[in-house]
Amino acid sequence: MKDLMLGMARAIRAELDAGRKVGQVRRVLGDSPGGDAQFDIDEVAERVVWDYLQANATEPVAVYTEDRGLQATGPDPRYVLVVDPIDGTRPASADLELATVSVAAAPMGERPVLGDVDHALLLELKSGHWMYTGPGEDGVSGEGYPRGLPNLSRNEELATMFWSIEFNGHPMDLMTRAYSHIVDASANTGGVFVFNSSTFSISRIITGQLDAYVDIGNRVLHDHPATEAAFRKAGRGGILHLFPYDIAAAVLLAERAGVVITDGYGRSLADTLLFDLSPRNQRSCVAASNPVLHKRILEAVAWDLDAPRDTKEGGV
Repeated sequence: MKDLMLGMARAIRAELDAGRKVGQVRRVLGDSPGGDAQFDIDEVAERVVWDYLQANATEPVAVYTEDRGLQATGPDPRYVLVVDPIDGTRPASADLELATVSVAAAPMGERPVLGDVDHALLLELKSGHWMYTGPGEDGVSGEGYPRGLPNLSRNEELATMFWSIEFNGHPMDLMTRAYSHIVDASANTGGVFVFNSSTFSISRIITGQLDAYVDIGNRVLHDHPATEAAFRKAGRGGILHLFPYDIAAAVLLAERAGVVITDGYGRSLADTLLFDLSPRNQRSCVAASNPVLHKRILEAVAWDLDAPRDTKEGGV
């Protein structure tokens, strides 16, 4: 399974590299089933996934992707691959480092969930570096990381944390109100980044480059249902929070690496249905390099959007 997953990810990278040599077009071709914009490179990557599996899978396998949904190379597949061929389409279109191929594998069942995933791979499109975990592995293995994996930060303070947040499909006004007190506390003495790729962000915690990743858009919507119209406007009619394919591989890798990763309420992500893109199955996420920092982030995001901000110096 590992060889199949890694070979497919490398095939996607090779095809996109070949396309880069003739220049990026950055056309939006339409929308994925979840409502996110589909770029030209998404179509290329989706095609590579299917072609590679048809040519190289030695037994029937199911595959679920962002744009094509659920397919199978033959009858009665024992496993399903949940693939985001490009997590970070916009950075990849701009030839930036912040994009990965995300591949998770789980036994095929009637209603597989994220907790069923037992193989996980992320491959960085720019560098080719990859990290993997599978059955029987205590941690995370990989290639291309000079300090080894995992390499978790020990920082426990909000004010000095290096962290990333997400904004695609999230109304800027609402998210500014939700995050601003944490950003103000950490932007100068720590570092705040917008990477637009959940898998890249979570992988940077595993490598030790980040302390945390936070996406609480889905929590804001759940806590304040009246914000739905604003989220749909930002999402061009759809709700665009974390889909199962966004995090299916990253969650298992993070857990095996010792990262504390939950939804925005501190609950396990294990019951997330792998094939359901509906708003009720979309997720928020708080991931941190250690339990103390994770707890402090959860306390900081558990506040009412309508409440007055804490104006104390450095207060969160």
